[in-house]
Amino acid sequence: MAEQLINLDEFWRLRKQLPILDARSEGEFAQSHIPGSNNLPILNNKERIVVGTLYKEKGAESATLRGFELVGPRFHEIQKEAIRLFPERKIIVYCWRGGMRSQILSWLLSMVGFEIYRLKGGYKTYRTFTFEEVRKERNLIVLGGKTGTAKTILLQKLRERGEQILDLEGIANHKGSSFGGIGLPPQPTVEQFENLLAENLSSLDPSIPTWVENESRKIGRLIVPDRLFEQMGNCLLIDIQKPLEERIKHIAAEYSQLPEEELIAGVKRIQKRLGGLRTQQAIEAIQEKNHELWISNLLIYYDKTYEFDLTRHEAGKTKIIDLSGNSIAEQVELLLKIKNQHYGN
Repeated sequence: MAEQLINLDEFWRLRKQLPILDARSEGEFAQSHIPGSNNLPILNNKERIVVGTLYKEKGAESATLRGFELVGPRFHEIQKEAIRLFPERKIIVYCWRGGMRSQILSWLLSMVGFEIYRLKGGYKTYRTFTFEEVRKERNLIVLGGKTGTAKTILLQKLRERGEQILDLEGIANHKGSSFGGIGLPPQPTVEQFENLLAENLSSLDPSIPTWVENESRKIGRLIVPDRLFEQMGNCLLIDIQKPLEERIKHIAAEYSQLPEEELIAGVKRIQKRLGGLRTQQAIEAIQEKNHELWISNLLIYYDKTYEFDLTRHEAGKTKIIDLSGNSIAEQVELLLKIKNQHYGN
């Protein structure tokens, strides 16, 4: 069955119905890929290096012949694996530029009855979209507040109320602090983070405000795209105020059940900023299960960091709100009230 070339607009429609197959090497796929796609390499990592080197030294014909020599013996294995993964035999295929590798895979699978939709321009076309998408102008409301003010919970409750939210920490698999990766899956690569971020942003209505939690430039080892980060510093920021005791209680409920060795490792990661004495005190408090002590110790550092971060926000666009003692439902109502006042709803 002949393949059909599709553009990116057609891809968005078809991906809701069909599985996606990435023909690039396993290393390229691990670096970044279209979310939700499967990997079935035409050339694996080592073979790709061999063919690429030959292309530079002797040209396209020599590289092509060597590529077929390498992958030819595996043709039947690729076909069998594709049949196992996609028994309905109807898929979208892409490679880096929509060139030889996806063409070969398309031809190979067509021989065993697959209906193929091949993405014109390949992954490079998709990456152009994601790069531009994360740098578009956005209508944002930043939810700020010191560590322990339950910003993430409030963000999710706002989603439940029908508000648009952008969960940067959820996309990044990291809660932002030295302890933020404990118990979470590995973080995506920087490029894959942008892909995931773009997919989330493209589903949002740009005419409606989107809530986003205040973040530093880095979330774990990932970096918030420059233009998005700039916009977060120039929009309305709601700075949540809560007493220290309430914040400590919230943090303890979230972190006290985590493995002791991982909490200690988290303290050690910031020991240069904490200083030797405070680091040792925090470690001893963790070992003694004195959660209030080690959390209050670390908040001295994190509170200073937050106060410094506030200075980057555009003057006159910060709204301070005291949510002390309010239930989560009451806090959400107060946040929505500020939003409506700000946008005149």
